[in-house]
Amino acid sequence: MHKDHLLTRRRALIAGAVAAGAAGTAGVFAVGGAGQEPARPLAPAAGALVRRPQAASAYRLQPFTGHAPPRAAPGRTPVRREPLLSVSGRGRTMVLTFDDGPDPAYTPDILDTLAEYDVRAMFFVCGERAAENKDLLARMADEGHVVGNHTWSHPLLTQLRRSRIRSEMERTCDVIEEAYGDRPEWFRAPYGAWNRAAFQLGAELGMEPLAWTVDTLDWTTPGTRTIVDRVEDGAAPGVVVLSHDAGGDRSQSVRALRRYLPQLLDSGYRLTVPRRQYL
Repeated sequence: MHKDHLLTRRRALIAGAVAAGAAGTAGVFAVGGAGQEPARPLAPAAGALVRRPQAASAYRLQPFTGHAPPRAAPGRTPVRREPLLSVSGRGRTMVLTFDDGPDPAYTPDILDTLAEYDVRAMFFVCGERAAENKDLLARMADEGHVVGNHTWSHPLLTQLRRSRIRSEMERTCDVIEEAYGDRPEWFRAPYGAWNRAAFQLGAELGMEPLAWTVDTLDWTTPGTRTIVDRVEDGAAPGVVVLSHDAGGDRSQSVRALRRYLPQLLDSGYRLTVPRRQYL
């Protein structure tokens, strides 16, 4: 694994671990918002299987690199509004996200498992893969999943010029719209490496940034049991889980989902997808 790749992944893991601050109400996540009062922790449901009770009922999600989302100068129109990620239902809600796909070898199995348990998830797709697997994006649309933009070729955005970043985003938006039916509303930077240009250009293209709070590190192929443990140990109301359905051998990720998904549901968690609301 390339040294820069490992470094950015390590930073992303740290970001997930410190994605602190409880947002205002249970089941609501803030991206770049401010002024929310902490929520009190929820009591575990009777018979819950999650091993470690968590203190927070929701997490504030912010991309963690050198720049915060840009603010407009006084007297000028803001670059972006302050959205709330509102998750339907109250209490023990979580979001599952899958990056780097779609991949015909693994994405269909993940979709099959999600369909078996009637669960919706978010897929942050790469444009070059989406262009070759438009049928999988159409299936995601049909089954109620949310598709986000993960750039065209998965580059490290912090090393690119602004024009190249725009191209990476814009081409992927076009492919998603063609195959999925709608332009993406969410964007996630490859490797979790954000910069000011990524925030600004994403906003110009109508997208909001979405980070994560639990990184399974499944891309390191640590073993199915380890991936399951990371999800179960990190489970808490408001958690956003990062996994992958492409970019390498993802058979462990497929098997892990089959194990932890029913356990989370049995423990009283609702696995769902967010919708945008604006302040």
